[in-house]
Amino acid sequence: MTWYQTLTLLEILFGALFFGLYVGYLLRVRRVAVFFRQRPHIVWLKFVLRHLYVLLIIIATLGPSFGAMKKEIKTIGKDLYIAVDLSQSMNTADVPPSRLEKAKHEIQRLIARFNSDRIGLMVFSDEAYIQSPLTYDQNALQLYTQTLRTSLLPHSGTDYGPVLELTLEKLRQEKKPETAEQKARVLVLISDGEDFGGEVEALAAQLREQRIRVYTLGIGTTEGGRIPAARGFKQDSENQLIISRLNPEPLVQLAEITGGQYFEVSDRLSEVSRLISAINNIEGELRESKTIDVTANKYVYPLALALFLIVLDVLITVKLVRL
Repeated sequence: MTWYQTLTLLEILFGALFFGLYVGYLLRVRRVAVFFRQRPHIVWLKFVLRHLYVLLIIIATLGPSFGAMKKEIKTIGKDLYIAVDLSQSMNTADVPPSRLEKAKHEIQRLIARFNSDRIGLMVFSDEAYIQSPLTYDQNALQLYTQTLRTSLLPHSGTDYGPVLELTLEKLRQEKKPETAEQKARVLVLISDGEDFGGEVEALAAQLREQRIRVYTLGIGTTEGGRIPAARGFKQDSENQLIISRLNPEPLVQLAEITGGQYFEVSDRLSEVSRLISAINNIEGELRESKTIDVTANKYVYPLALALFLIVLDVLITVKLVRL
């Protein structure tokens, strides 16, 4: 038998105090009975009853556990990388307060919803870097997300090639032989869709072969907006204002090739809840399986007996003096 709780010095002191006060009460009753030449034997019965049900309540509180059995515990999870576009166009304010700030808010929602999965964070423009490796530490991931800004990377356009190559490299390293059939490796790519790179289709095909699904999240509007610069807004070589618009086609294509889905966030719409549901529907990888000993807390039996004795104690009356 095992116990869920243990007696502390405080419980022992209160038990000793109760016993001492009750003994004093009994001695006083005995003196009164002797004075009136009575024999209150029922008092001693109540003494035994009360101490017995108090003992039973203490036993129930301690949680006696027995009936050991073996139980298999399995932990299921996914490896999820979130890649964020940090090109200058992500500063556009067509999705207030800006595309990047809105993306950061949605990333924090994703992190909170997948708390049993390993999550990593990537940043990219025409280059890609690991901001945080795969981890269960949600606090660290939230902190990394808050520090994201376009100035972390050189000012350039968007190219999906480097981030897809980095995803292949990192998730191949994480893959183990015994999990060759796993379907639990996911990339969530967040961008405004302005892809100026090449070889995306070939890399997407490799991701599909490795069973790595890409879910894309387009952020922006088709009307677009001006790109903030150091002084005013970004202009082209002819001094005309550059209007950045959401370009969903490359994101849709990338998702379709890898077996993922495309979702969108604009000033009027957010499909992040649908994205979360889609990822949740993916079968997780079996990370660990172990057998543990499980015992059942049988506190209800001593507690039920104690309640019965309490009722019996109430029904039994004491008469010290018979006239």
